[in-house]
Amino acid sequence: MQTRFKKGTKIFDIVVTAVGGTLSVAVMLYGVFHFGLRETWPELVLNVFYVACLAMIWMYFFNCRISTQHFNYWCSISVGLTILLRDILFPPPLANYAFHLSCLTLAVLLLYTLTYFYARKNWKSYTKGNLWIIFVIDALIATLYNIDISFFEPVDEYTNYLLTEIWIRPTITYGLVACFVTETESANAGEPNAHK
Repeated sequence: MQTRFKKGTKIFDIVVTAVGGTLSVAVMLYGVFHFGLRETWPELVLNVFYVACLAMIWMYFFNCRISTQHFNYWCSISVGLTILLRDILFPPPLANYAFHLSCLTLAVLLLYTLTYFYARKNWKSYTKGNLWIIFVIDALIATLYNIDISFFEPVDEYTNYLLTEIWIRPTITYGLVACFVTETESANAGEPNAHK
């Protein structure tokens, strides 16, 4: 089976994303089974979107029935929904109010950035810096959550699962941005097909 990317660094980016994301999702699904659906159904809903993104990353990587445009659109929708659900509509209560407000503000910025950069028809014209900013914002949100949970929240049996869940999306967005950067590089080089 032929892969879309030929450079070793790009293959490494996608493999790390897929493997890391898959293991993290598996841990969260185990957490849903362990703690029960009544307590963990929000994580199960989020994992549906995470699994969809990971499946599309694998399909895109192996050129399996998904075009660049469809990959761009559906991954943007899936990631956007997780931002809307987890960080804006139903944000986890944080002990540190400054962190809570910062995460909410960054989540709104992240959703806006995702919409602005990836939902537009000329997204291939953006620079690498434009595209990587979405991963940077998502990683910053996860870092703030991580600090709050590790240092301000009481530690219980659910803590480790929370610390795993908050890093799933940055792992996925890292892979998505790596794919998008490759497409923009191909477009700027004037290549007719992104995978060549």
